[in-house]
Parts: sequence; C-alpha cells; structure tokens
Amino acid sequence: MSSRDAATVTKRPGEVEPFKPITKAVRDAQKAFRQVDAEKAVTEHEIAQNAFSANRERLKAERLTREAELKAKGK
Repeated sequence: MSSRDAATVTKRPGEVEPFKPITKAVRDAQKAFRQVDAEKAVTEHEIAQNAFSANRERLKAERLTREAELKAKGK
C-alpha cells in the first residue's frame, strides 16, 4: 500500500461506518427496481420452462416414432 493509498483510508480496523439514513425516495426507487427485477426473473423462468417443455415433447414424439418404426420392422 503506497502512502497515497494510506492517506485516502478513512476507517481504521475495528471502526464502524456511521449509519447513513436513506430517504423515502431512495427506498421507493429500490422497491420499484426490486419489483421489476423480480418480474423479469419470473418471465425468464417461464420462458425457460416453456422451452424445456417444448423440447421434451419434441424428443418424446421422436422417440415414440422411432419405437413404432422398430416395432413395425420387427413384426
């Protein structure tokens, strides 16, 4: 750590930062951003679930087709 860095350090080990109260506007903004982030996460999850389900159904159909062809050839 250089001497310049040491001059910018305001806290010493064991010291606690003073409490910084946040304003109602900041709390409301954080709440709005949390809601948007939560909605985005739910939407992304639904998209992933729908893609997974569609892929599973496609693979199931392909498997059933292969099994039916093998059964028809075996008879």
